[in-house]
Amino acid sequence: MKLSAEQETKIQSLIREMTLDEKIAQLNQASVSIVGGFDVPFSELIEMMTDGRLSQDEFHKIMATSEKDYHEEEIKQGLVGSIMVQDPETSNRLQKIAIEESRLGIPLIIGLDVIHGYKTVVPIALAEAGSFDRDLMRRTAQMAAKESRADGIHWHFAPMLDISRDARWGRVSEGGGEDPYLLSQFAKAKIEGLQNDQSSHLNYVAACLKHYVGYGACEGGRDYNTVSMSESLLRNVYLPPFRAAIDAGATTVMAAFNDLNGVPCTVNREMLTDKLREEFGFDGFVVSDANAIRECVAHGIASDEAEAGAKALYAGLDMDMGTEIYLKTLKGSLASGTISLETVDQAVERILRVKMWLGLFDHPYVELPESDELSEDNKALALEAAEKSIVLLKNKDDLLPLPIDTKISIIGELANKASEVSGAWAISFREKDGVSLVEGITKEFPNSRYFEVGGLETPINEAILQEALAYGDVIILVAGELVSMSGEATSRADISLPGEQSKLFAALENLDKPTVAILMNGRPMAIEKEVGQVDAVIEAWHLGIQMGHAVARTLSGANNPSARLTVSFPRVSGQCPVYYNHPNTGRPAGRSKFTSKYMDIEPGALYDFGYGLSYSRFAFGNVVLKETAESIQIILDVSNISDRDGEEVVQLYVTDKVGSLVRPVKELKGFEKVTVASKEKVAVELRVDKKDLGFWNNQGQYCLEDGDFIFTVTDGNENSESFELNLSF
Repeated sequence: MKLSAEQETKIQSLIREMTLDEKIAQLNQASVSIVGGFDVPFSELIEMMTDGRLSQDEFHKIMATSEKDYHEEEIKQGLVGSIMVQDPETSNRLQKIAIEESRLGIPLIIGLDVIHGYKTVVPIALAEAGSFDRDLMRRTAQMAAKESRADGIHWHFAPMLDISRDARWGRVSEGGGEDPYLLSQFAKAKIEGLQNDQSSHLNYVAACLKHYVGYGACEGGRDYNTVSMSESLLRNVYLPPFRAAIDAGATTVMAAFNDLNGVPCTVNREMLTDKLREEFGFDGFVVSDANAIRECVAHGIASDEAEAGAKALYAGLDMDMGTEIYLKTLKGSLASGTISLETVDQAVERILRVKMWLGLFDHPYVELPESDELSEDNKALALEAAEKSIVLLKNKDDLLPLPIDTKISIIGELANKASEVSGAWAISFREKDGVSLVEGITKEFPNSRYFEVGGLETPINEAILQEALAYGDVIILVAGELVSMSGEATSRADISLPGEQSKLFAALENLDKPTVAILMNGRPMAIEKEVGQVDAVIEAWHLGIQMGHAVARTLSGANNPSARLTVSFPRVSGQCPVYYNHPNTGRPAGRSKFTSKYMDIEPGALYDFGYGLSYSRFAFGNVVLKETAESIQIILDVSNISDRDGEEVVQLYVTDKVGSLVRPVKELKGFEKVTVASKEKVAVELRVDKKDLGFWNNQGQYCLEDGDFIFTVTDGNENSESFELNLSF
């Protein structure tokens, strides 16, 4: 963050004027809501969600839309630094108290979970990262920043940068998948979109990187679970997206719930201070995850809340989300000498610098909107994002696209639920804005009909199923998961299709008609058998408000699918975790029994990271590798040999054949997405800097080692070419 000398001077002046209570208050994010007409503390809301009295969605909507807040008096006294709301009128009212009625007039920083769009909900990150379109990722983030800032929200708890290799973990939906390079590119684009347009205070917000760090490696894919990993794994896989976002200028970070090698991230000084600040150069502030300081007592790393609070602040955690432990205990910890005033002052300064950078001292209020309708430009961008995030997994005999006059039967309960297009953690989503698949398909294909056959939440109605199978010349089955089955606290031991949906696939297997499956899901699913029972498969994920139109336009060919998988699909649940960039083993999977594989399934993923089909056909030509003193370049022609314009994703992978540590079988090191007109070709250049061909060892040292490397350029499908090169650094 760059502030003017005048701003820096004002911050120091404020710190000198502040009482100890006012300083500690800046470290406090207050969270209070109304449940059934009663004031309920945040900690009790957490307990209600934990024991099932509140669903996750109900919890977050309550947090965001509470009509009353009994912290008004505390705000007047300057005892609240941050709060979560999503209503512009409430934002103005609380800011007015903070600015005009508190002693020092320090504005609140108002945060919210804006994960994949604010009111204009776009595809979940797992889907959008598959667009391999950096500019699209940047533009959707910029749209979310502008929409939310207009409602008085200054701080997004996003992007989520957890590497996700285990599909059993529900929060795989919130991040960009299993690959550190792609997720690093996603991170950079999101930070640029959220933070870089500072031409007006209404155009940018503070990003918050979460969850730092290792949360996606929770043991067994079970949410909130323990994490153990080597230094090399941490640095080579889990830290790079965070480092990329920090280098791009991210202003805040959220510490993860989990323990990392026995130390909860909330109180982990090595991670929050030694690595994050001193090594990576992060100059913003760190916030806890919800209730996380209190949970350090449950972890057994602290005997009580006062010890947990002192350890968290000393570790480098600046703001407490929701527990008020800092507010209640830090004065006592200071008096006992457990923490120092200098540590408190440093945390206060970091928070004030972000508030100053956001322009909150000069522009604390927002104008109330005249209408709550989404703009046409925003809906158009949501449609573009949805279309570019669709992955075509199977297309037997080029069944798709379908003629507009095709007589279609649509089955599957998810098809007719506009509420299910949003994806997890879309707390500002309004069902009135969502387009269901039935709405989109019936508009695009006039001869299509929806049949309520059940199969997910209700039993299959055999009579209606037979009617559907008889009506259509093509049968479209929409299957997958409810939104509530992915996201936080939705780990699943069995990630096969829930309900009776597999029976619907079985009903299509021997049907003498073309069949198409459309998947709506927030994680990879174990669907090997089902994929073999239909002719075409579209992975649609949860695509946001324009999902129905995007899928319909893909079925008709108005949209030519171009996305790739950001995560590998397991064959069965028990294969998890499965990921493409796994380490070499001494006995790679092969025909012999005595190799690294399962006896009862084929080796490898059902679908690998980077895979995805198109309605176009492409060919590589004139592929040349060039070495310079600083880099390796691969130059090639990409030809569209089909009759349809399309987009191709050219991917560059590197294999380090021999290293002082066991290396991955391959790693993504670059990509370019190009548009190629029918019967035309374009030149593509991919480059990897030699300095990026190294790895971190377990002593925290970055190693560039001479040896043989394989460079492979591929589209993830039928086009691939490799070069082997001996390199000296």
